[in-house]
Amino acid sequence: MKVAIVHYWLVNMRGGEKMLSALLEIFPEADIYTHVYNPLSVSPLINKHKITSSFINRLPFAKKLYPIYMPLMPAALNDFNLQEYDLIISSEAGPAKGVIPAPDAYHLCYCHTPMRYVWDLYHEYFKNAPPLQKFFMKRLVPSLRVWDITSSYLVDRFITNSNWTAKRILRYYNRKADVVFGPADVEKYFCVQRNIKDYYLFFGQLTDNKKVDIAIEACISIKRKLIIAGGGAKKKLMEKYKKSPFIEFAGRISDERLISCFAEAKALLFPGIEDMGLVPIEANAAGCPVIAYRKGGVLDTIKENSTGIFFDRQTSESLSAAILDFEHIEQNFQNREVFTQWTKQFSKELFIERVKKIISERKRI
Repeated sequence: MKVAIVHYWLVNMRGGEKMLSALLEIFPEADIYTHVYNPLSVSPLINKHKITSSFINRLPFAKKLYPIYMPLMPAALNDFNLQEYDLIISSEAGPAKGVIPAPDAYHLCYCHTPMRYVWDLYHEYFKNAPPLQKFFMKRLVPSLRVWDITSSYLVDRFITNSNWTAKRILRYYNRKADVVFGPADVEKYFCVQRNIKDYYLFFGQLTDNKKVDIAIEACISIKRKLIIAGGGAKKKLMEKYKKSPFIEFAGRISDERLISCFAEAKALLFPGIEDMGLVPIEANAAGCPVIAYRKGGVLDTIKENSTGIFFDRQTSESLSAAILDFEHIEQNFQNREVFTQWTKQFSKELFIERVKKIISERKRI
């Protein structure tokens, strides 16, 4: 069986690329197709495969400014002639599923998310966009929506990362999606020894949708220390809070430092909405509880009152109240075996097993 994997872009190693790496373990001879490819930013496992990029890769500054070329990506998929492949797996968070399979090929789409900037987060992206970008968004997004729906007809079966994302796929494409959790590298965290210190942790790329400001304001209001780890912090944000004795910006940290933070933090604060979110799973695997906003993939990945708690309004007041509630029952989150058994369901091994089963069925749903 000849296999092609179409991945939206290869410019970093995040959750989508970890999923791609797991697929490559299933299909070590697979060819990869993508819009933008930066070999310096992805793993050796990915780099050793035959990788074909679209014309987007040749456009100015594409490796950094690829989002501005989004409206061109549906057309760019026409660069890819996939008629010789028996199995096509599209990995979609940007345009990927719109390739044309051979009539007898099987097309499985792992949809990480229907494009947020086209659908449910359009108004938030539009509000924060500069004037020129707003001009083009108004004119181009409607046609992107039409393409996104139409291209969903080319998929035989959708799989996705959470029930939250499955509901969005049903809403926008009117297609059912099988939920396949993971793949999270949970095993490497099972041996972490908890050594709890007096601080909370926020970890992730500091983009607007992560809502780090909610975590900051919550901790300042109740005088709790917060360590913020991750890249992308805006200068304005750091200037605003640099004098606070309760806030520490750690910047980008190594994997070793992250494990140390999971071991030491009282809890991970997760005020944003993620389609699945590997960070809460990894924190739980290390025995670190999570305090999360009650929306998104965390509804699948956190076991309430066993591996974490939720807060119900996406405000600093609601989060600070949840932190205080957590501190009253903190002793309830010290059974490491509960965390270990819960997070095993998100392992890479189970992910691979489920994907293999779905592909063997070759159903169109």
